[in-house]
Amino acid sequence: MKKLILSLSMIVITLVGITGCNTISGMGRDVSTVGSDVAAGANAVGRSMSNH
Repeated sequence: MKKLILSLSMIVITLVGITGCNTISGMGRDVSTVGSDVAAGANAVGRSMSNH
């Protein structure tokens, strides 16, 4: 019984760890995308200001 509980605990800990890594990785991609969008917007404003 103790081995079963230990095994299940290890599986749960592993799954939580894997899920956490994927979540952090996804958040990093989201932040990177927002940064790229902000940079693109700033570049567009800069181009429009230099044309006037």
